[in-house]
Amino acid sequence: MQIISYVGSAPKSRSSARTKSLLLKFRRKAFKFSEFEHSKKVFSGARAVPSFSFSVPSVNFRSLIRPARLKRICFFLLLCLFVPYFSVKILNYSQAFTGPLEMGETFSSEIENLNSAMSKFAMACSEASFDENGNVLSDDGKILTPSSVGLAKAISYQSYKVKSGDTISSIALKFGLTNISTLISVNGIDNVRTLMAGQKIRVPNQDGIVYTISKGDSLNLLSVKYHVSVEEILDANELTDEILSVGKELFIPGARMDSASLKKAMGELFICPISQSYKISSYFGHRADPFTGVPSNHTGVDLACPTGTPVNATMSGKIVQLGWSNIFGNYVIINHGNGYQTLYGHMSKILCRNGQNVSQGTRIGLVGSTGYSTGPHLHFTVYKNGRLVDPLSLLKR
Repeated sequence: MQIISYVGSAPKSRSSARTKSLLLKFRRKAFKFSEFEHSKKVFSGARAVPSFSFSVPSVNFRSLIRPARLKRICFFLLLCLFVPYFSVKILNYSQAFTGPLEMGETFSSEIENLNSAMSKFAMACSEASFDENGNVLSDDGKILTPSSVGLAKAISYQSYKVKSGDTISSIALKFGLTNISTLISVNGIDNVRTLMAGQKIRVPNQDGIVYTISKGDSLNLLSVKYHVSVEEILDANELTDEILSVGKELFIPGARMDSASLKKAMGELFICPISQSYKISSYFGHRADPFTGVPSNHTGVDLACPTGTPVNATMSGKIVQLGWSNIFGNYVIINHGNGYQTLYGHMSKILCRNGQNVSQGTRIGLVGSTGYSTGPHLHFTVYKNGRLVDPLSLLKR
């Protein structure tokens, strides 16, 4: 018997009921794309059942990605990565170094935020305070005098262990002393900021300073210099004659340190933050805004000098805040203790870190023209207990 095979659809005239059933079944499984073959059996009195076959064309993926096309794809991917990166870099540089910025409604709020920050760093006023000459003030603000606290004749000392929260003035008041220079002189304190909790100091029973005898000194000369009688010096040191030995220490009752020595010990001798040549382009106080011409209050002094000029810490202290401001550009704030804080603005680069302790003269940045600025200069601001102070009144020049 001859077996006949058809490829494709069979003519309707030759279709049987079984063929139609197979076609319907195949259409339900059309996604399989495999070849189906019907077993070639010959049934009595029936025609041969046709078989069907389909093929899926193969795809050569290597031909789709040619070397030239692969290079173009890689170049496009690299472009997508580097264009945003360098765009951000250029934008940041433009904001920092290409002149003044457009100031919006945040101008006044930023000033308030910085002033608030400076107030936080200000030393809290203690119960004991002192004036510019070191005289300890009572609670009502009056200067204490030796007569008001009692003045002993012979000098004697006691030891005191500094506690947390103590200040030089609070210790003086605690022991009935009227001038902080007494404790500074007796203990040879070069900088009161080095006084730490747990440290032991000597406390005398009366005000005065310690003086080391030099060649040519006499009690008469010391009496005239410190405005105290010879008898008081003799009594305080329990001397029986006026013979002095070079190198010996004398306690001069009622004497006090001179203003310059006291300020040095208190760390209140400021140095100029710019050690190179500069020009004062704007003074402290009222002035016309350099951009708008509107009258304004200048919070510091502007020292104009070339970009990149080193900026130094005017006094020793601790870096308490640094960063970027639309007003001051790159800025640094130093807390010097004893109520003093300084701000350095418009710098091109910051060379210190937050929380760092710096000494007087330490380089903290470089002069620039960042923020609200018309040209390269250093904006220098000084706060004393949260209030603005004219920097030129404090700078050692």
